[in-house]
Amino acid sequence: MVKNVNNTEKIFAQRMEKHQDELRWLYMELYGNDAMYAELCEQMHDYYLKRSTELKKRDIKKEKNPDWFKEKEMLGMMLYIDNFAGNLKGVEKKLAYLKECNVNCLHLMPFLDTPKGKSDGGYAVADFRKVRPDLGTMKDLARLTEKCHENGMNVCMDFVMNHTSEEHEWAKRARAGEGEYMSRYFFYDNGDIPARYEETVPQVFPTTAPGNFTWLPEIGHYVLTTFYPYQWDLNYRNPRVFNEMMYNFLFLANQGMDIIRIDAVPYIWKELGTSCRNLKEVHTIVRMMRMIAEIVCPSVILLGEVVMEPEKVVPYFGTVEKPECHMLYNVTTMATTWNSIATRDIRLLKKQMDIVSRLPKQYTFLNYLRCHDDIGWGGLDFDTLKQWGMEEPSHKRYLNDYFTGKVADSISRGELYNDDPVTQDARFCGTTASMCGIEAAGFEGNAEKMQTAIQEDLMLHAYMLTQSGIPMLYSGDELGQVNDYSYKDDAEKASDSRYLHRGAFLWELADKRKDLSTVQGQLFQMLNRLEQIRRQENVFSQEAEVYTYDVHNDSILGILREYKGERFIALFNFSESEQTAWMQEEGIFRNLVNGEIVEVKDPVLKGYEFVWMKYKA
Repeated sequence: MVKNVNNTEKIFAQRMEKHQDELRWLYMELYGNDAMYAELCEQMHDYYLKRSTELKKRDIKKEKNPDWFKEKEMLGMMLYIDNFAGNLKGVEKKLAYLKECNVNCLHLMPFLDTPKGKSDGGYAVADFRKVRPDLGTMKDLARLTEKCHENGMNVCMDFVMNHTSEEHEWAKRARAGEGEYMSRYFFYDNGDIPARYEETVPQVFPTTAPGNFTWLPEIGHYVLTTFYPYQWDLNYRNPRVFNEMMYNFLFLANQGMDIIRIDAVPYIWKELGTSCRNLKEVHTIVRMMRMIAEIVCPSVILLGEVVMEPEKVVPYFGTVEKPECHMLYNVTTMATTWNSIATRDIRLLKKQMDIVSRLPKQYTFLNYLRCHDDIGWGGLDFDTLKQWGMEEPSHKRYLNDYFTGKVADSISRGELYNDDPVTQDARFCGTTASMCGIEAAGFEGNAEKMQTAIQEDLMLHAYMLTQSGIPMLYSGDELGQVNDYSYKDDAEKASDSRYLHRGAFLWELADKRKDLSTVQGQLFQMLNRLEQIRRQENVFSQEAEVYTYDVHNDSILGILREYKGERFIALFNFSESEQTAWMQEEGIFRNLVNGEIVEVKDPVLKGYEFVWMKYKA
């Protein structure tokens, strides 16, 4: 027993020694507080000792393979616990289904305790140490992560560190006038400083939550609320805030998390006279988080939610010597993908993919078609689009009209989010299936349109699986689940159109997944086939060289992957009409989907058709 304890202490000491000089330097640079730094180190040691034996073994195993999350076998799925299976115990009972979906990275959408009616989908946390009662307990969470690990699955959760709910204990005590807790937020007793902030800080939700401050008449103060009035921004200038949030981070890591998604990363440091976005202190905080995790729980990796264009996203990876996030969302590529569908023009997408492909291979992106949030068009490269005759205001209107089905040739259905009548700017909501036309075709009972919609859906998923990085499915997409308009009947959700694509998982659709005569069967079985191919073929390795492949047709995206002498070409028709891919070469290829050996020369692709083919030497 003594030997084990000594070995445990030795491991911690070695990890601490590796990072302590930089960690202390950064902490003192930011806070200049020896006592608070000493407390942080003591608490890190305490959380390490509290970490279970199994999680410590997991740490050691993953330390030996630090790039485990980059393996081509990785496939994620994000889901809401209540929508999917009622509660945490229900999810545990559905692990067999998730394994059938080839999922080995389960992203549980926010599940910590939030006030009913003021939760922002779970992102207004009232207690970082408590699961929402209707979903279960921390004990249920730890049991679920243990069962996931036994089934070869990693578990991801959201860590909301920019703000708390106004119902959090700190906020309640701040509202009661306790100075120590008021200093954990941004309080002002008059409007002078808030007005100065408003001069330079953009609004996140100009329609549903205009402005960045909320007036609290009961205490005569303004409080900073970047997102919603009931979400109070934390003041990371206060070392007590940083320390306590790191203790929450380690507590949650000790429940068995493998990936912790840092919500709203760019916002966590505020500076008067700036946009309060992407400030250098943010990178100091994320770098310290990375080191704290590598000391206490090195099997845990950081996924940064940075919803910005590439040049602002890349710094959140840090450097090779001083890394920050392990993974980031490929947000701009996602938005540009849907732009390509609406325009039948892949030029901007090709340019975007060229930018990503030129980045160092250690940068890992999480790729997705849809997530829990809306789709915003702000990240599109409008300078380039303008050169092609697409002006920003009118093009945004076109995209929103296309995806809401207002354009004559559109098969998409959905709704706008934060539609601003002044700027005429808006974001879009809808499931992948509804955006691809499955909802419209089903409503019309049009079999031909349904096949077109299914083909578009599959083409987009095949394209996502072809990209380098980790593919992430949105729960229900594997079955073509369409928009759920019932949110309008719920007073707590009716004002938030994002609930359109946050509907309950329909298990009756899952029952049809093996029947190829159904929409669900066609989607599920082909996705399964594509996922299996991705796992089996070495060309999908993270180490592969990836390029776009020009076929001299603005409606067809070509992607070339090369790895250890193997050559793979994928073609994707982003148009509903037949298109020719004018190839730069001829050759004998094997179609990876159906196994056919074919001679390729200027292939013709049907509407929304895709081809995965490997060069046969």
